Parts: sequence; C-alpha cells; structure tokens
Amino acid sequence: MKKVNIYFNRWFSVAYHYMNLIRNNEDGVPVQIFATHPDIRHMSLQGADVAGTEPAVTGIEYVQFCIDFCRRNEIDIFIPRLHMMDIALHAAQFDAIGTKVLVCRDLDLLEMMLDKGKFYEKVKESGIMEIPEYHVVHTAEQFKTAYEDLVAKGLRVCFKPTETEGGLGFRIINNSRSPLQELFGYVTQHISFDEAYRVLSGAETFPDLMVMELLEGYEYSIDCLADENGKLLAAVPRRKDTGRLRVMEHIPELELIAERVAETYRIPFNFNIQMKYGGSVPKLLEINPRMSGGLHVSCLSGINFPYLAVKSALGGEVQPVRFGEDVLASHVEQPMIMKIFAESTIQDAVN
Repeated sequence: MKKVNIYFNRWFSVAYHYMNLIRNNEDGVPVQIFATHPDIRHMSLQGADVAGTEPAVTGIEYVQFCIDFCRRNEIDIFIPRLHMMDIALHAAQFDAIGTKVLVCRDLDLLEMMLDKGKFYEKVKESGIMEIPEYHVVHTAEQFKTAYEDLVAKGLRVCFKPTETEGGLGFRIINNSRSPLQELFGYVTQHISFDEAYRVLSGAETFPDLMVMELLEGYEYSIDCLADENGKLLAAVPRRKDTGRLRVMEHIPELELIAERVAETYRIPFNFNIQMKYGGSVPKLLEINPRMSGGLHVSCLSGINFPYLAVKSALGGEVQPVRFGEDVLASHVEQPMIMKIFAESTIQDAVN
C-alpha cells in the first residue's frame, strides 16, 4: 500500500500527538509525516519522519514556500496552522499539484472566525447560541466606557485581543488585588482597572480588544469532526476540571450546539467550539477552525479525530460516530530522547 504523505507546517507542540494518532491509525494505512518549524528542535517535529526549518517570510512568500515543499515531497495532505488565511486564499494552487489542504475554504467565514469581534456579530445574527456581553474597543476611553457599562450590569469584567490564540493577552479585571502578595506568588492574569487604563492610555489607539463579561462556570471545548462539506460526524465535549483533570462527557445542550454550528457554518474537517457557562447558560468563547490544543485528550474517547479527518479528505467513508461512556483523563510528563534530524535530511526537506 502506497504511503500517504502528510505535511504539518508550524504547529504547537501538541502536533506531536496528532502525528502519532494519524500514524497509529485503526485502518493500518501507512503514512509518512513531514513537518517544518523555525526551530528544528521544536517538540512538534519529534512526531515527524522528515523535518525542516521554515524561512522567516510571510504572505505570498510563505505560501510559495509551502507550495514548493508540497510539490517536492509529493504531499497528499497538508494540515496548516500558521498563516491559515493566506494558505486558504491560494488553496487552488495546492489542488493543482495534487495536495489536499485541510482548511476552511469559505474565506469570509474563515476571516470572521479568526477575528472574535466579527464572529460574535455573526453568531448574534444567527441566534444559534448565546454569547457573552461584550464591547470591541481600540482606545482607552472606549475601554473605560465598556468597563463601566458591564460593571453597571452587575458583571465581572475581562478582556482579550480579538485576534489571538491560546489565551494570549487575556486579563481579568480585579480591583482587590494585592501587588505585593502577587510579587511573591505565581504570575497572574489579574489586573486592576486603573492599571489597565493607564497602560492603554499610553497609546492613541491599539489593536482591537474585546471587553466582556467574565464567565465563571465550567469551561468546555467541543472537539468536532466534519466531512469536506461540513456535515458533522463527531462531537466530544471536553471539560476543564481541577488541576490537570479533563472530562469527556455527554452534555446534550453542548452536542446540540455542535450540530447547530455545523449546520449553520459548514466548517470542514476538524474544528473546536469553546464554551463557558455563565450560571446555567453556556456561552461562546470562540471557534477555532483547526485541531484544538487538547484534541489528543478528546481522542481518549475512542474517536481518532486527526486520522478520520485525513481519511475523509482522501475520499474514504467516515460514518458519524458517538463516543460511549464518559472519560476522566489527565497526563504526566514523559521523558524522551529527542530525535536529531541529520543536516542532509533537513536540507532535502526544505531545498
């Protein structure tokens, strides 16, 4: 059986798990996994068979690097994370060389999902799920007005950039902080209103911030699998519990939200819906049009999300699937000896 060549561009460290889930697939399909990253010793590359160093370029130059890489290495499936929008814009060029790109091709939808402020407006129009109270601001005075409006409604307040990943830039406004106590403790996401306002006042304008109600209930990531046309095939709600504990559990209202999102937006392959409860109401945090950072944990439910997306993209039949019993999971660190990719292998991969 011919090996399927699969390429990951710059990903998070957890791509190591995605690569092994695809490699150890239940159908016994042989794969060869290629990966690139600016740091040749990055953890994500340890799951690859062939690794290379990415150039420090953006825009069309980066897309051209990916196209050339796919052509030289006869890549069948490309799973992008970095510069996803640029790659989607030029998806037809990958089609022309026989490479299937696992990316949302609805460019307007993709652009909105990558900007939380724009996407909240879209979700508000659709009415398919609840969203938090929020304001999008780009000046200190707008920030102050938004904060005062939310406080007047009896809400706690947080803020984050509208375009971000992995919690970068997220802060909780807390006016009862003890800076001295914090100095001797862990780094915190808490900041007082006065401190935030002072920092933001140092610039005439700044990149859009979403100032929103702080949701204090359980947080769920709903890992979803769809076919190329956006038909939902699987959904697993994964809850953050105390410490490192994670729970995959059947929550009918969250599974219904996954169905509504799939029906409304037709996002293909792997995507992730992040929800958090405000009281008894689940509200949207964001939708990521890619594999989530905790997807490998959701695969402990028995559903191999990364491989099934690849199988579907290759034209294989993937039936809708539900997981069985709830699963309580966690993780421990595992030491490992790092692969050292030979210089010739690196050069073959990128030149």
